[in-house]
Amino acid sequence: MLLLIGAFLVLMLVGVPVAVSMAVSSLLYLVFYGVAPDIIAAQRMIAGVESFPLLAVPFFIFAGNLMNIAGVTGRIYSFALALVGWMKGGLAQVNIVGSVVFAGMSGAALADAAG
Repeated sequence: MLLLIGAFLVLMLVGVPVAVSMAVSSLLYLVFYGVAPDIIAAQRMIAGVESFPLLAVPFFIFAGNLMNIAGVTGRIYSFALALVGWMKGGLAQVNIVGSVVFAGMSGAALADAAG
């Protein structure tokens, strides 16, 4: 355990990014102490990013880019600006109205509740 913490701290002090420091120190621990077969480390790393809910992140970014290219975002912003932009604090209210419209467009009940 001392090797794991020591390697992590040394790598952090040298200026290596946190993710790389964690990966290298974990691999050093596995190599020196060999508490598990080599394939276990690879399986655990893949299992961490293999979850179905994580697919929502790239698809959300893709949907945002697609709406931006199609001009939908500009139209929603113009609509929200015309609706509440004249009020005091209009920029904040435009942001809220735009978020509500985007949440309604998504079709997900959870997004509607959050929006």
